[in-house]
Amino acid sequence: MIKYYIITLAFLFTGTINGFAIDPAAIQDAATQTNLNYVWTIFAAILVFFMQAGFALLETGFTRSKNAVNIIMKNFMDVGAGGLVFFALGFGLMFGTTAGGWIGTDGFFLSGIEGQDTTWIWAFFIFQAVFAATAATIVSGAVAERTKFTGYLIFSIVITAVIYPVFGSWAWGGLFNGSGWLENLGFIDFAGSTVVHSVGGWAALAGALVVGPRVGKYDEEGKPNHIPGHSLPLAALGVFILWFGWFGFNAGSTTTGNTDIALIAINTFLAAGAGATLAMVVTWLQFGKPDAPMTLNGVLGGLVAITAGCATLTPGLAIVTGALAGIVVVYATEFLDKFVDDPVGAVAVHGVCGAWGTFAAGLFDTTSGIFGTGGFDPSVLGVQVLGIAAAFIWTFGVSYVLFSIIKNTVGLRVNGQLEAKGLDLHEHDNRAYPEFVGTDEFIPGEV
Repeated sequence: MIKYYIITLAFLFTGTINGFAIDPAAIQDAATQTNLNYVWTIFAAILVFFMQAGFALLETGFTRSKNAVNIIMKNFMDVGAGGLVFFALGFGLMFGTTAGGWIGTDGFFLSGIEGQDTTWIWAFFIFQAVFAATAATIVSGAVAERTKFTGYLIFSIVITAVIYPVFGSWAWGGLFNGSGWLENLGFIDFAGSTVVHSVGGWAALAGALVVGPRVGKYDEEGKPNHIPGHSLPLAALGVFILWFGWFGFNAGSTTTGNTDIALIAINTFLAAGAGATLAMVVTWLQFGKPDAPMTLNGVLGGLVAITAGCATLTPGLAIVTGALAGIVVVYATEFLDKFVDDPVGAVAVHGVCGAWGTFAAGLFDTTSGIFGTGGFDPSVLGVQVLGIAAAFIWTFGVSYVLFSIIKNTVGLRVNGQLEAKGLDLHEHDNRAYPEFVGTDEFIPGEV
């Protein structure tokens, strides 16, 4: 009898030990997934960083050669100085422990952060810093060719340190240690149609209005003249780089290396193609020829629009979203050109298409959208509209005030004579193309 008791106890003891045993394979799988998450997030951040080169080439190509050095300098400082102030202040405002859902209160200089692994703080910061630089550089093209470098640099620093992070905390704070009021309402903006692009677009609108149009942009009757850029090949290369980097922008926003990135990648690809195609078709029908610059912006409009819903829309609805963005960007550019001098179309591409894409993310949501499996929920669209409006009111309002302060203190604009010489010589004492010293000064009515 004693022998049977001993055998039974032995079985029970073995079962207990096995129940608490740690599966080495499970540990290895978890470690592999963690490592993959780090690698994917950093790789995606590198792709987004490379988009800065795309913006530089796009803006340079769409503007005149005498301002190319100025464009390059602004793009470098958007990510250089902007990255430093995002490290010091912006990241904490955006992702720190939130006060009432409105603003982060810790995490400045990446210190005082609780509940996060140190190496993940570094990885997450890099990814978010290049997003912040993207929002800042959108403004560069809209105020190109007539803005003092000092005035622009001040604004670039403030948008990266405060304007972008504050709205970002409302919509994305919960991605780290925060909890924003807008995301708590269910706001859908997966990779930043509004958080990044509309914020940049509305800031660009404020800047373009305050600084005023370039000399020769409008005739005596107030009708806009076309001022062509100096290199469409440069602009096209810039757009290809942006399209390439956007796969990191959207799919990288998972910050997780898993199968979710497949849907996001295909939606990104299809929306861009649809935006390009519809922009080309609209201009072909309207003007009799397919317009190259507008087709390039059609690509970007499709990319901006799909950024909000890239993780939740079906590929078919991603095509619809991008196609409508391609149409929107043409007519928005034509409308805005009547009273806003935006050399690269940044307001239409990023501001307007960002708003459309944010709305589309709710309208076409696979669960609560008009074709959703759970039935259409209009309250979802209400939250989307609220987020779009909040972004505009906050960003445009603060940016307009800031640009006005800069204008009345350190100065925002070069005078007409210096503008005619070009910002490269006046602001930087350099020429982008020293072998070609002839003027490319615009003459109204010239094509």
